[in-house]
Amino acid sequence: MLRLELVCAGRLKEPYWEAAAAEYQKRLSPLCKLAVRECPEGKPLIFPKDRVLTIALCIEGKQYNSEDWASLFWGWADGGHSQIRFLIGGSDGLTEPDKARAAHKLSLSPMTFPHHMARVLLLEQLYRAWTIRQGRAYHK
Repeated sequence: MLRLELVCAGRLKEPYWEAAAAEYQKRLSPLCKLAVRECPEGKPLIFPKDRVLTIALCIEGKQYNSEDWASLFWGWADGGHSQIRFLIGGSDGLTEPDKARAAHKLSLSPMTFPHHMARVLLLEQLYRAWTIRQGRAYHK
C-alpha cells in the first residue's frame, strides 16, 4: 500500500480547517497509509534524511492541472516510489534547507493561500488523483 506523509509547519487551529482536512484524510484512509506530522512553525521541518521521495510545496514550484498532477503522482507511485513525503511550510513558507532537500517543488496556484488551506488543497488533490485513476465521477 502506498505510504504518504505530510510534514506541516504549524497546527490546524480553526475547526473548519480541521474538519476539511479530516474529511479528506477519511476518504484517503482506505486507499493509502497517510501520516500527518506537525512541526513548530518558523523552524526547519523535522524529517529524516532517507530515500523517501520528498516534494516541497512552494511558490517557485511547478503548477499542474488536476489531470497532469494525477499523471505525475501515479508516475512516481508506479515508478517504484512506495513512500512519498510532502512538505508544507508555515506562514513564511518553507526554509531554504527544506526546499533544498526536496526532489521536486510543487505549487498549488500562483495565488497566495493560508498554509492551513494548502494542507486541505493538497489532501483534496491527492484524493482527486485516485478518483482520476479510477475513472470515478468525483472528478469531472
